[in-house]
Amino acid sequence: MKKRWIWGLGTLAWLVAFTAGQQAAAKDKVRLQLKWDTQAQFAGCYAAKEKGFYDQENLDVTIVPGGPDIVPEQVVADGGAEFGIDWLPSLLVARDQGIPLVNIAQIFQYSGMRELAYKDSGIKGVADLRGRKVAVWFNGNEYELLTTLEKYKIDRHKDVTLVQQPFDMNLFIQKQVDAAAVMTYNEYKQVLDAGIRPEDLVVIDFNQEGTAMLEDGIFVREDWLKVAKNQEIAVRFLRASLRGWEYCRDNAAECVEIVLKQSPALGREHQTWMMAEINKLIWGPPKPSAELGYMDPEAFKRTADIALRFGVIKKPAAPSAYTPMIWEMATKKP
Repeated sequence: MKKRWIWGLGTLAWLVAFTAGQQAAAKDKVRLQLKWDTQAQFAGCYAAKEKGFYDQENLDVTIVPGGPDIVPEQVVADGGAEFGIDWLPSLLVARDQGIPLVNIAQIFQYSGMRELAYKDSGIKGVADLRGRKVAVWFNGNEYELLTTLEKYKIDRHKDVTLVQQPFDMNLFIQKQVDAAAVMTYNEYKQVLDAGIRPEDLVVIDFNQEGTAMLEDGIFVREDWLKVAKNQEIAVRFLRASLRGWEYCRDNAAECVEIVLKQSPALGREHQTWMMAEINKLIWGPPKPSAELGYMDPEAFKRTADIALRFGVIKKPAAPSAYTPMIWEMATKKP
């Protein structure tokens, strides 16, 4: 009996190990296409992977960095990734062109984009950009500036010279342009690191101008989401991702280290700055009106109305451009 019991324990251990292996092998594999390179802008997703939140949802998530030549909407539309992160205006433009994408969660509640000018240039605000060289990123990053120019009746084709801005601040630092785009969490820090003092700068804040548009949101293909199995995957993915962002709110320094493990390029000081600024865009101040990940219908309408009014999109954006269903299921209290 004793030998048979020992053998039985061994068999049981083997069965447990085998079952665990089968479960691990059965993880649903999905890809997340980022808007930009690995950095603290996406720390919540990297934290979800590092801390095992995706594993706990039985997901094998590959996070794919973006870059200047990557359009996340196109990658997702072509089946290169199941999930994408990009700004809402870019998603609306894609839908306007017949690409069936849908936002399932809105991470940033505030816009982090600004336009900078030097005080000694004589520029005091948007109205003074008339007749100037104004740099901005294209490929979907220009819409907040364009809507602001239209608000002040500045013709983007005749009244300003728009310059395609590279992904550094050299044109601005060398004063080859009169104004340039920055994100609060990235390029603004580069300008300060170049020895330029905040008091020597004019900051045009699109939030204050009323032309700010929603930025980082998570989206998928509509047809992919119609499959019941994929809806369940999306719920698990979003639940784990939101946990990751909550973790980075409470453990910012650790999340910086998690990002640095993936890419040390920007360095600890810069990533620490970025993590702090990203948390402001998600959590405030001021305190957001919506919960983490929830698409506030009024915020959506404001962005969609601005996009239509200033010609970013040609047709009114349908409410079906986003769905609260996945967020509601992911955040449902037990």
